[in-house]
Amino acid sequence: MKKILYVDLDNTLVDFQSGIDRLSAADFAEYDGHYDDAPGIFALMDPLPGAIDSYAELSGLFDTYILSTAPWDNPSAWTDKLNWVRHHIGADEGTPAYKRLILSHRKHLNAGDYIIDDRTKNGVSEFQGVHIHFGQPGFETWEQVVQHMRPLA
Repeated sequence: MKKILYVDLDNTLVDFQSGIDRLSAADFAEYDGHYDDAPGIFALMDPLPGAIDSYAELSGLFDTYILSTAPWDNPSAWTDKLNWVRHHIGADEGTPAYKRLILSHRKHLNAGDYIIDDRTKNGVSEFQGVHIHFGQPGFETWEQVVQHMRPLA
């Protein structure tokens, strides 16, 4: 049996800043300080360098799921995150993220061995497995994360 791995979206697989940079001037001003509430922002984001290939590799080594939080006050985020995964990782059966997207404000309720996330919020600090803190020393790039994870499979 493969070990269970969860991977966050925002600022882990997804370059959140790329979405902010594409907001209209009106939305940029209106949502200043809470850009994640801007309608459609999650549809505007690019993958982080190496994220897609790394996710594909890790999906072969682990029982891998995307575990993300969608802002409560931004209903489009829920659909946009699904569409982002379908567009960048695959929409069809047999692709690495097919029916493997979980949106939750309580990540610690998911049982698993590892979680790769850039933050400790939304239950990550209470997760019963090991938190690979993306963006922190030793885990600044996807190449570093994959090198660390390979022997753990």
